[in-house]
Parts: sequence; structure tokens; C-alpha cells
Amino acid sequence: MEKFLDWMQNVIIPPMTKFGNQRHLVAVRNGLALTLPAIISGSVFLIIGNIPINAWLEFMQPYEGMINAAVNVSFGIISLLAATGIGYELSKSYDLNAISGAGLAVMAFIITQLSDKFVIDPTGFDSTGLFTAIISGIVAAEILNFCIKRNIVIKLPAGVPPAVSNSFVSLVPTMLVLILFWTIRVPLGFNITQFIEQLFSPLLFALNSLLGILLYTFLVSLLWCAGIHGDMTLEGVADPIFLTFIAANASAYANGEPLPYITASGFSSLFVNVGGTGATLTLVILMIFSKAKTYKQLGKVAFPGSLFEINEPVIFGFPIIMNPLMMIPFTIIPLILATSSYLLMSIGLIAKPIMVVPWTMPPIIGPLMATGWDWRAGVWSAIEIVIAIAIYLPFFKIAEKEMLQNEGTTSTIEETNELELID
Repeated sequence: MEKFLDWMQNVIIPPMTKFGNQRHLVAVRNGLALTLPAIISGSVFLIIGNIPINAWLEFMQPYEGMINAAVNVSFGIISLLAATGIGYELSKSYDLNAISGAGLAVMAFIITQLSDKFVIDPTGFDSTGLFTAIISGIVAAEILNFCIKRNIVIKLPAGVPPAVSNSFVSLVPTMLVLILFWTIRVPLGFNITQFIEQLFSPLLFALNSLLGILLYTFLVSLLWCAGIHGDMTLEGVADPIFLTFIAANASAYANGEPLPYITASGFSSLFVNVGGTGATLTLVILMIFSKAKTYKQLGKVAFPGSLFEINEPVIFGFPIIMNPLMMIPFTIIPLILATSSYLLMSIGLIAKPIMVVPWTMPPIIGPLMATGWDWRAGVWSAIEIVIAIAIYLPFFKIAEKEMLQNEGTTSTIEETNELELID
């Protein structure tokens, strides 16, 4: 185990840390956050219009078109918002005018969505154009950075208002972006969105498979054990895919069709990470009832955060990082919960996610909301807590025994020092 930890420390951690902090991945991760308010708001309308109660459905039937309009508008501009956010964030990371970067990204993305008759086709503004939006945002911001860093810009006299001056500074980059994306889509007739769909189809299939989600889950847990924020490191790659899945599920749900994806956004955060990655809420519960004063105090401090999926106090305070004993349940539990949840959803005993729920939503409530108030999801979430506690228990008892010995030794030393002072 010691050799494995050394190998992790020397071989795995450095490149993964660099990967997680890579400028473009950070921009994608932060830029996609702009889509969440729209998705969550649209999800609320989706649930309101489809509460599985016959009397309610009959009451809402005359208003179905109105409700679906809100759903279509919010889910229908995911990619447009993503392009805006990514262009903004990447430009900001280069200390450029972020609004200019966002505007260029939007223009680039819209050009890619021209139909074969060269008119704007808004159907690609939804999740189907998400990867195109990422490319548009990155390329547009890079062109802006290239021009400004090399002074390939039009500068106006100092007395000109900043808003006007900035617009002319962006003129050359705008022309380059327009020419590049226009050339690709119009004269060459190349459809970037279709090409990317074909290119990423194996990855889309993999992350919706049991083996793929297990590999993703294991990597997230393993990175946390090494001191790297596993979720944040991988979400720049995985989140666009999971958001594509949840948008497709929401659309299918609104139209009364079978839900195509199991591992849509919310699967990992709500059904696997019960109280944070590694299901550490259950470890906190064990600590609250611990005989060891140290663990008992840590459990009380960590409980409020863990209830809302914030588990850094546990991971760094217990600690779980580089702890050979606790690494075992920390990685095994998510794999068990992921496998069980996947199989239960695949056979229809639990509904698949249809609604984006904030990752800070507590267990039981979060799964209930994400699945459109499927009561079975809430029951399963409670069962998951029991399963995780049962697996953590023997490992925690070993750690607790060691902590009690340490506390006993410390107490004896303190008593001895007090007697010496009295003498």
C-alpha cells in the first residue's frame, strides 16, 4: 500500500493536477455554469406540468402548450448560453474584455448553426450543439487573445469613450472569427455539429454504460484520495455529456417518450455521492456517535455541510486523503451505489433523472426531485445511506480504536505533566 501511495503521489497527482487546472477546461467548467439557472428553471416547469396525479394532469391539459413553451425556451438555448459563458470565462482568464469574448463566441456558434440553405437553424441551440458551442467559445477567445497580444487591433484616440474604443479593438478579431467560421460552414459546407456528434458518439455511449460510469466513478474517488478534487477535475470533460443526457431525458419526458439515458446529470451527484463523494455523510453519522472525542467533535462540525454534499471537512479532517484504511470504503461504496442505481434504473424500478437539481440538495429530497417525484427514488436513497454506513462501520471501528488509544495516551501525558507542576 505504501508503494501504491508513493506511486500516486509521484506519478498520478502531478499530471492530474495540471489537467484539472488547465485553462480551457476551467473555462468550459465555469462557462457551463451559465446554463444551470435556465435548465433548473425549465425543469421546474417540466415537473409542474407532469406531476403523476391524474386529477392534476387533467387540470393541466389545457395549459400543456404554455408549460412546454417555458421548457422549450430554457432547454432550447443550452448551447447558446454555453458558448456565451465559455467565451466570457476564457477571455477573462487572458485578462481580455470578457464581454467581447462572449460576443465573438456567440457569433461563431450561430454561424455553425446555419442550415444548408444558409439560414439560422435554432434547433441546434439546445444540447445537440453543446460540443460545437465549446469549440466556438474556445476558438473565438483564442483569436481575440492572439490579435490583442500581438497588437493586431484598431486603436482609437484616448478621448474616445471606452465602450466605443473596445468595440473597435474587437473589430479585427471579429472579422477573423467571421471569416473562419463562415468559410467552414458556407463555402466548404462543413457541419461541425454533425461531425462532432459522430466523433463523440463512442464517448457518449461509454458514459451511459455501466462500465463507463463505473470507470468515471472510480477515477473521481481515486483522485480525491490523492488530494485532488476529482469531480472538478473531470467535470470539464464529463459535464457537457451529462447535460446532453439530461436535456434529452427532459425532452422525452415532456413528450411522453421513454427516457434514453440513465447516467444523466444528477445520477452521480445524487445517487452515488450520498452526502458528498464517497458517501461521506454516512461516515459523519458514525462519527457523531463515536466514543472518540476527536471524531465526535469532527462529526458535529462536519454534519451540516455533509447534509448538503459539502464534504471537504471530512476528507481533509478525518483524513481520507492518503489514508490507506479509509481509501478502501471511500472507493468501494461509490462503485456499489453506482452499480445498484444503474441496474435499478435499467429495469425500471427507479425512474431516470429528468430534472437538474443543485448538487447541494440533501439525500432523499434530491433524488425525489431529480426523478420527477418518484417516491421509489427517495426510498432507495435512504437505503443507500444504510448500505454505506454498513460498509464504513468496520473500517471506522478500526480507526476509532486507534484514536481512542491516542486520546488515552494524550490524556495520561497531560495528567503526568499536571502532577509534575503540582510537585
